[in-house]
Amino acid sequence: MFILTGYTKVLMPAILSLLLGIALIIVLTTRLRVHPFFALLLACFVVGAGLGMPLAQIIASSKEGFGRLLQSLGFILALGTTLGLVLEQNGATRAMALFLVRRLGNSRAPLAMSLTGYLVGLPIFCDSGYIVLSGLNNSLAKSSATPRLVMATALATGLYSVHCLIPPHPGAAAAAVTLNVGFGRLILLGMVAAVPAMLVGYAWARYAGSRYPAEEVITEERATPEGTMPPVALAFLPLVVPILLIALRAFAGLQQPGGAALFDGLLALGDPVLALLTGIVLALLCKRNWSRIELSQLMGAGVEKAGSILMIIGAGGAFGAILATANLGTQMMQLPGVRTLGLLLPFGLTLLLKTAQGSSTVAIITAASILQPMMGSLGLDSEHDRLFTVLAMGAGSMAVSHANDAYFWVISRFGGLPVKRMLQVYTTASILMAAVAMAAVWAMYRLGG
Repeated sequence: MFILTGYTKVLMPAILSLLLGIALIIVLTTRLRVHPFFALLLACFVVGAGLGMPLAQIIASSKEGFGRLLQSLGFILALGTTLGLVLEQNGATRAMALFLVRRLGNSRAPLAMSLTGYLVGLPIFCDSGYIVLSGLNNSLAKSSATPRLVMATALATGLYSVHCLIPPHPGAAAAAVTLNVGFGRLILLGMVAAVPAMLVGYAWARYAGSRYPAEEVITEERATPEGTMPPVALAFLPLVVPILLIALRAFAGLQQPGGAALFDGLLALGDPVLALLTGIVLALLCKRNWSRIELSQLMGAGVEKAGSILMIIGAGGAFGAILATANLGTQMMQLPGVRTLGLLLPFGLTLLLKTAQGSSTVAIITAASILQPMMGSLGLDSEHDRLFTVLAMGAGSMAVSHANDAYFWVISRFGGLPVKRMLQVYTTASILMAAVAMAAVWAMYRLGG
């Protein structure tokens, strides 16, 4: 009892400061609708002051953390966002979807859209991908006599499975930089972990579609004329080539070739920046009649969309720098039982943050900031451990998606689903996906990745 009381006296200011910072982020982003950038920035000052840090030190640490993440992620987020917008604009996403539907047949239309979501979601944010494909998804529901509830959930979970787990999506990318994890293996293993998550989302969609009566609301549909679509082979290239380049870079790095020209070339081309640039060039080649104004607006939109996300990521880096400077992680490790949690701690922490404030990106960034100074004490300080910690946070960020999640409302609005059915079907699917993704991550971790 005396020892526990001593721990409490030492840790109480640190714990209260951290909890107050997390509560501030949640209240500001959910109840007051404050932009996450300002919520995270204010949390830096609240936590820093609670830990007794001088104001000058809070500002200096925040600037350092902000700049470090932007330096590492600026190019990647801007290029990844632009690639996604180009694929939307040139009709490649619709071409891939129609190809899979024709191959699998109308009877397997939900599976085709789930697979489409998985592929399209690699470079495109889940909300954008759903909006772009919603028109095709709804028309396929009619032509295949499949309940819209099934089709909407299948597409939504396919997109969501990769959005939470792999770069260039902002949460996973920021966590990778925070924990010093290479993008190559993270993308490859994240794609593996996303497969069972996608499949359980699809299976639940099929099951729930027969369990609940069909209810639909008025939807907003967006369709791309078939004449604007590129050939299927060209549509897939902007996705396949960057992934292959990144995979070859990861393989070349493992081989340690000692300066061989071939391996040096693979290492250079497989850099995420060059790989994404290659994808953008291939995506632009899918359409021949780009106008100067159209290209200018498209590129500008990519940079502007990335800018908002980068501000959130930078503020998350500032919050993490405050926690690291204050040595909060080391103090937290003195709590009984924390050391034994392993990967369950990043999974559970991210899941709680996601459920409370709604954004997967903010949940992963905040969790990574909290965990970064604790990794050594948790016994997760090796490269292998840090990699799977990021994947565990990605799995945790899938649940629980409900009414405070913007993606929840995108699906409801464009999928034609009432809130009651969304909570019964999609929210439940997000819980199942998180559990299955974590099981896959744990299995790969135990097998050595």
